[in-house]
Amino acid sequence: MNYGYIRPIVSDQQGIQQLQGLSVDVLFTETHGLAKKRTELEHLLMEAQKGDELFFQNIEVVADSLQQLLDILRLAERDQIKLHFIDEQLTNQTIQSSTLLESAEFFMNIQSTFLSHSSTFTLQAAKQQGKSIGRPRKSDDNLQLAFSMYDSKKYSLFEIKEATGISKSTLYRYLDDRSTTLNNKEDQ
Repeated sequence: MNYGYIRPIVSDQQGIQQLQGLSVDVLFTETHGLAKKRTELEHLLMEAQKGDELFFQNIEVVADSLQQLLDILRLAERDQIKLHFIDEQLTNQTIQSSTLLESAEFFMNIQSTFLSHSSTFTLQAAKQQGKSIGRPRKSDDNLQLAFSMYDSKKYSLFEIKEATGISKSTLYRYLDDRSTTLNNKEDQ
């Protein structure tokens, strides 16, 4: 049998551009792009039998890491299942004739894609849960102390950092924000 598998990816978060024009007997569709709880992928891998062919738009759809890709490739080899990766024009049974440099670049790009995918969907899930994203803000008391020390011109940046715990780059970022806010208020 021919199976297809679709899941949200960075370039196709609705999964509507994947496997277009490809006829498969059964299509498994994941509802989320996160690495955990990939139930449809598990169902697909449990259902596939010797001689079956599985179609994925690209490697990003099937795996979230090189280790997971390796595990799935091993499973496919053991169960004698053929995996097709449409975008890469590869199967698990073909060897790409390339130099070591080209192979290293290929796997570096895959790793970069995995990281981008993971970051995008993890941040989206965190935002949906109402979690704050990014570094926490410095306390207002420390920030005000740092501003007054800086404005007094009596303290070095090192002394300000020692007293407040606010680094030079962070202090400059907050000073830029303060300056922008003051300029906007003056313009109103």
